This record gives sequence, structure tokens and C-alpha cells, in this order.
Amino acid sequence: MNLQDYRGVWVFIEQKNGAIAPVSLELLGAGRKLADKRGVPLAGILIGDGVRPLAADVIACGADNVYLYDDPIFHHYRTESFMRAVIEACQKHKPEIFLFGATSTGKDLASAVATDLATGLTADTTQLDVDAETGLLEASRPAFGGNIMATILCKKDRPQMATVRPKVMKRLAPDLKRKGEIVEEAVSVREEDLRTKVLEIVRDTTQRVRIDEADVIVAGGKGLGGPDGFELIHRLAATLGASVGASRDAVEAGWIEHHHQVGQTGVTVTPKIYFAIGISGAIQHLVGMQNSGLIIAINKDPAAPIFGSCHYGIVGDAFVIVPLLIEAFQKALQSEVPQYG
Repeated sequence: MNLQDYRGVWVFIEQKNGAIAPVSLELLGAGRKLADKRGVPLAGILIGDGVRPLAADVIACGADNVYLYDDPIFHHYRTESFMRAVIEACQKHKPEIFLFGATSTGKDLASAVATDLATGLTADTTQLDVDAETGLLEASRPAFGGNIMATILCKKDRPQMATVRPKVMKRLAPDLKRKGEIVEEAVSVREEDLRTKVLEIVRDTTQRVRIDEADVIVAGGKGLGGPDGFELIHRLAATLGASVGASRDAVEAGWIEHHHQVGQTGVTVTPKIYFAIGISGAIQHLVGMQNSGLIIAINKDPAAPIFGSCHYGIVGDAFVIVPLLIEAFQKALQSEVPQYG
């Protein structure tokens, strides 16, 4: 393999129901920085049925060109059909870096493509950089249970691939005046060659709260001492109209369900306000909430790592401090309600 033949940064543009997935727009922002540092173009690869109008949005959000596969065979996501299109595009155009969102679709497709191309794939990346001279992608992610950050390199194979967690990269503001090229690719995949068929799509109708969409999150950790301690978290969250989050330790102890978990093995969140109560601040947790607008930490241990990552920190007993906060917030909210009579 001649590494000099590979050039450019690519982003897989995940889309559903006529809309681009937010993580793909975030990756266009990250990819733009990598491409500019290397002095190479940034491209999006867009696959679907009737998705051509989305190509303009990809260019507006940072891409120089879009490789478009638009055909009814791509109406539903299937690993085999999408993988064949991506592999053909990689073999034809030879990108040096290829980024995917760490979603169920992105992780499934990236792993299949990396296997077939016999190249490296760094999963659940939270930081990206590139060596401007060598072109080596520096993909970093927490390792050993979140205790350290590991930077992984793919020195001998191309493209260098990574899946990147949603909400850890910054998307660019769309520039509708940006110009770019839309390259319509021939579709060689045939329905009769595919082994899988989509018979039915079943929608999830559960009413589970999506904490990754919350503006305010009140999260509790091991410092709460047990499941009863989370009653305090729920009370504060109810007062503020917030969602409830939790650390991995609290979830693994069985104090609260897994879908509340924030962190590397949970959900990445970017609320406007994040309360970290009784949470020590291990790397594994910080990765999942460090981009919050305002972080408020409450912990008895003045040496807790969380105090190095918060905007405001309170050293003290949560069971004393949080009731005082609830009382103060309730009074403040009541004073904002107009009084009639």
C-alpha cells in the first residue's frame, strides 16, 4: 500500500427521514479542522433514497464535495448495501481519514467497512487531531475503564477510520453561500445480490426520557450512598423541570436504570446546566458531560476531580446543601408567577 495515494478527509453522512443526523454535522465541523490542517479537501459521502437535496446542507456545513449514492436500493439502511457503496467509493477515491458517528448505524457500518478494507478503526473517539506532516490521525478515547486517555494511531493502513461520539464535537454554522461539488456515483449494488430484506420498521413507542436532549440535568453519583439518596436528585430535578442523570458507579450498584448513565459507557450530554452531585469526576464520566454550558458540582471531598472541571463547586454534604437549593429555587420560581386577585 502506497500511503501517498490516499488524500482527503471523509465523513459518512447519516440521515433518516429526510434529515441529517446531528452527529454527522458535528463531524463535518471536526473534519473541516483536520482537512484544513492537512491542506486537503473535506468530503461527505451521502447514501440513501431521495437524499440529493441534503447534499447542499453537507456543503453548507463545511464539505468541499459530496459523493452521492441516491437510489431506491438504499431506502432502508442495510449493512450489506451501504457497505458495498462505501467500499467502492474508498477504493475509487482513496480517502486518508474517514469519520463515522458512534451511533448504532455508524458503528455497524464502520466496523463492516474496516474489516473488508483491512484497516484500523478506533471506536467511540472523543478527541481528534492530525499530524500536519505525516497525516497520522490522532484518535483519543478513554481506556482502562475511563482511568486514562489513550491516543490510537493507524500507521500502516488507509483509510484511518474512527467512530466519534455524538455531542463531543462542535458543528459549524451553516454557510449557504459555500460552493462545493456534488459527485453522483454509479450504483453497482443489485437487490438480487443482497441477502437481507427489510420487511417492517417497528417504531419505539416508549416514553423514556432522552437525557441527551435535556437542557438541564441533575446527576447523582456514588456519594449519595444508595438508592434512597437519589430521591434527593429526583426532587431537585422535579423542582427545575430537569432530567435525571447518574454516574456509572451508581448505575452498576443498581441504584438507578442504565438509560440515566452519563459517560463513556453511557450517554454524552450537552445541557445548558449540569448538576454533578456526589460524583467524584472520573475521566469516564467527564467525557460524557464536559461540554455542558454550566457545570455545578457538590461533593464532600475538596480534592474530588470534579472540582477541576466545573464552573461552580460547593464542598459539603449534599443532604444538607441540596434541600437548601430546592427551597431557594422553589421560592425563586414562585416569585416569578404573576399574582392575581
